[in-house]
Amino acid sequence: MIRPADRQQAVALITEAQRAGARLAPACAELGLDLRTYERWTREAVLKVDGRPGAVRPAPANKLSAAEQAAVLAICHAPRYASLPPGQIVPRLADEGTYVASESSCYRLLRQADEQHHRGRARAPRPPSEPPRWVARAPNQVWTWDISWLPGPVKGLFFYLYLIVDLYSRKIVGWEVYDGESAAHAAEVVRRAVLAERCVDHLLVLHADNGSPMKGETLLATLYRLGIATSYSRPRTSNDNPYSEALFRTCKYCPAYPAQGFASLEEARAWMLGFVDDYNTVHRHSGIRFVTPQQRHDGLDQAILAQRQALYEQAQARHPERWSGALRNWQPITEVWLNPSAEVTEPSPAGSQRK
Repeated sequence: MIRPADRQQAVALITEAQRAGARLAPACAELGLDLRTYERWTREAVLKVDGRPGAVRPAPANKLSAAEQAAVLAICHAPRYASLPPGQIVPRLADEGTYVASESSCYRLLRQADEQHHRGRARAPRPPSEPPRWVARAPNQVWTWDISWLPGPVKGLFFYLYLIVDLYSRKIVGWEVYDGESAAHAAEVVRRAVLAERCVDHLLVLHADNGSPMKGETLLATLYRLGIATSYSRPRTSNDNPYSEALFRTCKYCPAYPAQGFASLEEARAWMLGFVDDYNTVHRHSGIRFVTPQQRHDGLDQAILAQRQALYEQAQARHPERWSGALRNWQPITEVWLNPSAEVTEPSPAGSQRK
């Protein structure tokens, strides 16, 4: 968040450079600002202070008088109307030839008098709950997983792809394709992944959606035995599991993906084997500074990014006139958040990453 004082200082420096003969766009670039940002800041600076929030407002001409407001509350307090909401009271008054106020005015007056509360056996409306939030600062701290459909040989027949991805490195640590969806299959995939990563009794969180395979007794017993903590998305909120959803999209939009369907379960498994190997060891992931998930999982990304940084610095030293702005950011991302809060900032040169 840029402070107002820093904005004013930046605008003053750019204005001074313009007066000295500099062009506006290069002057903004020297401070790392976009031209549109500078124009917006200067436009906001010349606007007058908005005095509307503190202005004294006259009473509306159609406002109910104190006597009329008291009459509305008296009607709502009457024994025959005391148990009814305004939505029931106003039509009944109309049938009797009486009109005192609209339904919205009745609701408003009852709220002002602190008499508008939830009644009945139905659960009162609740504010939306916060999503589960996790941060990973190393591999095998937070995994996310999900199940997706793969088209089969005929319309309406599907295979089920189970995928587990490491939040920190984006590596696919476990996968399998089955012809059914069950907690037993999920437990087997998780067990294989834990053994392959050698993280038994490790402080590991497994995040998933709210599907029945994710909460089946067979899977929960396996997770308990392996010492894995469970985490679940909010009901009917797919955005709480974005990394798994994004991985499925990457898989199904791959140019080699057989959109017409797989002829057999064995063919689906063979294709996924090649995809997982390419994704983990060949694909340069944009979310981790374009290193492969396997390189980041093995801790090799820092040396690779340091080499890139040195290369760019040498290139800039050879031809500084070709670099109008800062060097590309090759600093490693030190932490990755799942469903970050508003207080978590965007990635700094060596900071955290949001999804």
